Amino acid sequence: MTTTVILVVGTIVLLTAVYISWRAGRLDRLHIRLETAQAALDAALLRRSAVCLELAGSRLLDPATSLVLAAAAHEARTAGPDEREHAESDLSRTLRAVVDQERFREKVHAPELLEELDSAVAKVVYSRRFYNTAVGVTRVAQRRWLARTLRLAGHTDYPLFFEIDDAPPAALAAE
Repeated sequence: MTTTVILVVGTIVLLTAVYISWRAGRLDRLHIRLETAQAALDAALLRRSAVCLELAGSRLLDPATSLVLAAAAHEARTAGPDEREHAESDLSRTLRAVVDQERFREKVHAPELLEELDSAVAKVVYSRRFYNTAVGVTRVAQRRWLARTLRLAGHTDYPLFFEIDDAPPAALAAE
């Protein structure tokens, strides 16, 4: 009788330990996925601002438009963590204002640069969606009672969503 009880209790403890270990491993993998997604988002945002700076410096735009675009791209590149969402949204709005100007395609005879700009804008949209999806999944996993009770995430804060206005310019989206 006592051997059976010890065996049952031992099995329950072992299965519980395996389950807790599995949950901790899953949470760790989610954090790694989140860091990877954040790195991809940062790279996409930097690439978009670099392409915008290249367009602004190409002498294909009028001087005022070039100056406004360069200022927005520079602000997006140098913004601190607290100001980054706002600066990136400003760059998106500025880019839409520039690209959606009347006869923009006729004025800018650089198909390679416009193709690169379209690609950079699209990658920002996809990277942000992927990052925000990873944030949502990680937050759900961190909020589960087992993760909170046993502190499986350690002292990690809940990850924050990255919310910006990243709608592409109509002239780029139409192609």
